[in-house]
Amino acid sequence: MIMTPHGERYVHQTTMWILQRLKTYSWDAKALITLAAFALEYGNVLYLTDTSTTDHLVNSLKQLNQIQNRKVTVPATDLVALIMEVFHHIHDWATWSGIGYDTLEVPSLSDALQDIHVAVYWIIASIVAATGNINGVSDYTLSAFKEKLSSVDSKLKEHLKLSKGQIDSVEQNLKRKKAISKPKEIVDFLKILIQRDGDNLLIYDGSNKSKTNIEVFKEKYVLLFISSLNKVEDEILLLNYIYDRLKDNPQEMKGYKKEDFKILWIPIFDGDQKIKFDSLKNKIKFYAVESFSELPGIGLIREIFNYGDKPVVPVLSPLGDIINDDAMNLIFQWGIDAFPFRKIDGYELDQKWKWFWDVTKRVNLGIQVKGDRYIFIYGGSDKKWIQDFTLALEKTKRHETILRADVIIEHYHIGKDDPKIVPRFWIEIESKTLKKHQDALDCKIQDIVKSLLCLKQDPQGWVILTKGYNVKLLGHGEPIYQTLADFDIWKDKVLQKEGFDIAFKEYYETKVKDTYLKQPCEIINVDNNINGNVIATISCPNPTCGRVMEVSSVNYKCCHRDDATQNDKNI
Repeated sequence: MIMTPHGERYVHQTTMWILQRLKTYSWDAKALITLAAFALEYGNVLYLTDTSTTDHLVNSLKQLNQIQNRKVTVPATDLVALIMEVFHHIHDWATWSGIGYDTLEVPSLSDALQDIHVAVYWIIASIVAATGNINGVSDYTLSAFKEKLSSVDSKLKEHLKLSKGQIDSVEQNLKRKKAISKPKEIVDFLKILIQRDGDNLLIYDGSNKSKTNIEVFKEKYVLLFISSLNKVEDEILLLNYIYDRLKDNPQEMKGYKKEDFKILWIPIFDGDQKIKFDSLKNKIKFYAVESFSELPGIGLIREIFNYGDKPVVPVLSPLGDIINDDAMNLIFQWGIDAFPFRKIDGYELDQKWKWFWDVTKRVNLGIQVKGDRYIFIYGGSDKKWIQDFTLALEKTKRHETILRADVIIEHYHIGKDDPKIVPRFWIEIESKTLKKHQDALDCKIQDIVKSLLCLKQDPQGWVILTKGYNVKLLGHGEPIYQTLADFDIWKDKVLQKEGFDIAFKEYYETKVKDTYLKQPCEIINVDNNINGNVIATISCPNPTCGRVMEVSSVNYKCCHRDDATQNDKNI
């Protein structure tokens, strides 16, 4: 540096020569080594500015340098101060980079690398120029070098500021990740996800439109609804329905109490969507987190619950354990029947109806089950009822309300193309009664089989309504036809309720009461040529009754009273 001739092009050549000689060193080391070389010359000069001192070191330096005094100019001093400041920024970058943060988590460190290259170049170039001026071999305008160095340092500081924020977020996430691996209980778990240190975050209570403390979840199971604000209206309706069902039936099921389950919505959105959030918030009956800045545990939410843009519903225990990482599909398919929403509950429900769908495949009904589409499977011996029901169904399928609600309805008339399928279908159903009762699941299946065989006895017709593989309703001829015929009466419920099937079932149950209360007795004529034996017991096909019918010669008869001895007999 001392031997560099006067001229800016020589400054550049010396700078590039130094960089080349130090090419095996890191960028902060290149700057530090050059600075160390400059420090010797600069230090000598600083000591030699005072000729009146009696300091032995200064006097020795004067003799070694064979000069009496040397003046350090103000521009050189200012430039050196800036060089030191920029070097400290480079050192901060090098320290953080050496820790090994993930570039995806701290991208600003990588973004700053280009500024580091430029900053080191101008530090070395400034040192070369300052050395020439101090030694009197040149008279560079050091303010120009200072301006260049200051400009690149401004950009570097911006990147370092961003990096610091990103690093703090990473460190906080690691701290929260460590804490969440061993939560004390559910409230502790939730605080790690949604509450910043020192904050007293209040939770919105959708049931009474007020604020409450997070302690409301203490010792409770929590369905954690995590979503953006985009197209979540269906999910909100569904979870409102689950909320109501948890309140309707608080009794213990499968060892769990429904009253111990709560639903908490963690919406993922920014402050610009506050108006939309407020609109959705007014529609919910459950709890919601109100946070208009990025959640402190968003990284954990994405990592632990595999959250992207698709809504998820993890289920948490009172101890903060995850008992189901995502119950969303389970709830969509089975609703409250999936309580307490463990994966095993979905499996048991699948098994509960698997045999039925196996039957439809064995007899080749040609039914194509797709996701959450609604399927009406129907049949019967009354041709007029079949015709009327089919017309009513087609009319309902094309109704503007159904189209607006994005409801897809399919239907299959068993025996329409091949009448021989009908007896094969019912023989397969009845054969299930011959199976031995192995466990509780078998008992449930036997109850379903009895209900289906009861449905078969309806003189008009019968209907099985499914949503995907979930059988939602076993319907009798007259009331289920009237339900479709009256669709204009209850059509608005399709948009207000949690699904077409919910609205359908509610109205159907009112028609059941209206229809069968007018019929005092049910009579079924039995073909006595089945294996030469009269069937021992048949349940009453009236859905409001369901009692075992009394055998009277060749007829079965039920008048829907508790005392079977009062039933009239046909002899």
